[in-house]
Amino acid sequence: MIHAQSTNKKGGLVTELPAWQALKEHVNEIEKTHLRDLLHDEARCMGLIKECEGIYGDFTRQRVTQKTLELLFELAEQSNLRGKINAMFNGEHINSTEDRAVLHIATRAHRNQKIFVDGKDVVPDVWEVLDKIKAFSDKVRNGEWLGVTGKPLKNVVAIGIGGSFLGPLFVHTALRTEPVAMRCSRDRSLRFLANVDPIDVARALDGLDPEETLVVVVSKTFTTAETMLNARTVRSWLTSRLGPESVAKHMVAVSTNLKLVKEFGIDPENAFGFWDWVGGRYSVCSAVGLLPLSLQYGFDLMQEFLAGANNIDEHFKNQPYQDNLPVLMGLTSLWNVSFLGHGAKAILPYCQALSKLAPHIQQVDMESNGKGVDINGVRLPFETGEIDFGEPGTNGQHSFYQLIHQGRVVPCEFIGIVRSQQSVYLKGEVVSNHDELMCNFFAQADALAYGKTPEQLRSDNVPDYLIPHRVFTGNRPSMSIMLPSCTAYTVGQLLAIYEHRIAVQGFIWNINSFDQWGVELGKVLASKVRTVMNSARTRDRKILPQDGFNYSTTRMINKYLEGKTQVLYPEGHDSFPIDMLRSGN
Repeated sequence: MIHAQSTNKKGGLVTELPAWQALKEHVNEIEKTHLRDLLHDEARCMGLIKECEGIYGDFTRQRVTQKTLELLFELAEQSNLRGKINAMFNGEHINSTEDRAVLHIATRAHRNQKIFVDGKDVVPDVWEVLDKIKAFSDKVRNGEWLGVTGKPLKNVVAIGIGGSFLGPLFVHTALRTEPVAMRCSRDRSLRFLANVDPIDVARALDGLDPEETLVVVVSKTFTTAETMLNARTVRSWLTSRLGPESVAKHMVAVSTNLKLVKEFGIDPENAFGFWDWVGGRYSVCSAVGLLPLSLQYGFDLMQEFLAGANNIDEHFKNQPYQDNLPVLMGLTSLWNVSFLGHGAKAILPYCQALSKLAPHIQQVDMESNGKGVDINGVRLPFETGEIDFGEPGTNGQHSFYQLIHQGRVVPCEFIGIVRSQQSVYLKGEVVSNHDELMCNFFAQADALAYGKTPEQLRSDNVPDYLIPHRVFTGNRPSMSIMLPSCTAYTVGQLLAIYEHRIAVQGFIWNINSFDQWGVELGKVLASKVRTVMNSARTRDRKILPQDGFNYSTTRMINKYLEGKTQVLYPEGHDSFPIDMLRSGN
């Protein structure tokens, strides 16, 4: 078994590296600059605009100079960034706390690529699953695979949570109004069920005909509490209407635990596997996302999505730092976080189709890099990770842009599209609807950079008493990305860019971006609450101090139980989602 030595070249904490110290000192130089002046330096701007893989990346509005970049590149070198990238692509066990490789890049590899884990080429295994997805999705889509009553299965409900939900939802939302994808998905629907809240169940099933519905249960271990409760709920919805034999025709699984899949009632032949070297939040290119998305859009279109992600994988692996989009994004973001002190970033796609990008990246980034110790378990003397949020433009402009213009400094990432999925131009309008959107895309980045001075306001005849309220300090960093269009291919590219930029930050901070122990404690405590609540509701009693909770929690649970319309669990009957909503249980 091969293990990566995930350390800096000089060992120890990243803060001990000479380049880190040099960047700390360099902050004083940057504080003497303003973006309105830096943007007048044409040579600097030319060096900060990158056009590669059909993508336009503009870093000119980051608070960096050529010297800043050189110091960041030196930090990357001293942090062994290239060695760590190679270790990931070589299948080394860089997830040391779980003794696993990190190879989501293998899930979108071309058939002829070779990627090894523990001496075995895993690409044939990946394509065995992809071929199975193609065969199954083709059967469902062409009517060869029918429901138990002989009707075609036009509706898909994908049950999963976290990475089994956010990534596939992002891709589905991005494609649903793309013309080619619309033609491929005509008369079909795809819904997602993630939250254990019965309201989510009701909304996922509302209006669906069980005779025409296929359910995909996504859980690697088939033990995820929320997912399996939702799966049992939907199974009851199906069997109560179509009989127990319907499970075999209306439910399939994405899982590695074939024993539990079979015990649940799903034929193991209808289970699609993935591997422990694919983390949940990085799993959209595996069967986790490809199965439901192929059922909706067809495997051929989703293969274009995989090709886009693979294109950026190769770019990330092979391009030098100065021309490498994920590396540049990761380094400038790390500069904003660790040296300029900006602990949040806004992801602002000026494309409604990308409305689920920020929620997906919230998980990928904050679950990956929200760590307090380095990869060797040493407590870090600085905070890692960023608080990610965002909304599509122009919606966000009427929401939180007030804060990012005149309140806290929040580095922004603007994402624009050259050719809209849907074009509207009204006679008599100055510009088309998409042009209007993009006018805001260009303007907001400049507004953050330049701001507006008191002198400019006086020249505009603004009264003196209003000037303090209308000053924009500017000098607020951002970057801009333009994609030629929003298609399956470019969505794959965008996904991979964000995945790899997050890895860059983690590699330099020398943390493990690929485990997530922080999600475990709450699950353990919830299990304890579940056991006690079952006892209380079965035996019609209150939660007592000896049940092991503090005063606050004991009182809060009892208040919750007192407010239920039905305190005791009745014997042996199912309450379905719409009934749950009506009864308050």
